[in-house]
Amino acid sequence: MKLMQYILCLALVATGVQAEDAATPPNPEAVAAIKALGGNVMAIAQNDPRLDVTLHLADKEVNDQALVSVGKLANVIWLNLARTKITDAGLASIKDMKTLERLHLEKTAITDAGLAHLTGLENLTYLNLYGTQVSDAGLAQLHGLKKLKRVFVFESKVTPEGIAALKAAMPELQVIGGLETKPVEPAKPAEEPKPAEPAK
Repeated sequence: MKLMQYILCLALVATGVQAEDAATPPNPEAVAAIKALGGNVMAIAQNDPRLDVTLHLADKEVNDQALVSVGKLANVIWLNLARTKITDAGLASIKDMKTLERLHLEKTAITDAGLAHLTGLENLTYLNLYGTQVSDAGLAQLHGLKKLKRVFVFESKVTPEGIAALKAAMPELQVIGGLETKPVEPAKPAEEPKPAEPAK
């Protein structure tokens, strides 16, 4: 049993989770507040106390107050906020979640201002921005997230130029979606005026 605990601690430290944090049970008040909304908080495995927090299927309105509760939890690695009513300001509550690896923000009102709160999420590998108001300026704020591997930008304000700039800074990053550059159709030659018919 001690060997298993030792191996688990080594694995958690390797992913940026401190052993003392791993042993800390989730904040009961925060868990209760999230579950009261219809969200869920659960360990990702029986022998792994890191947390998966889901609010995308909540049956009550999920707003920035819910993010205050989420921010009180330690060891959250997966967080799903898709289709919720969170705002840019609310993301400030999770800006110190160094353990976070996957973040779903699709179909929310998040903009470039919200992404400014994500710059410290050093272990983030997956970010879904589908259907948000994020633009090229927002993508530029992600350049420091060295572990980021996949970003979804369908139906956002991101342009091919913004994607190219992000990939130049992070060559291994996969950016999925975005506006496609349509080929420019050649201009049609102007029609020459027809000669006037001679009068009869």
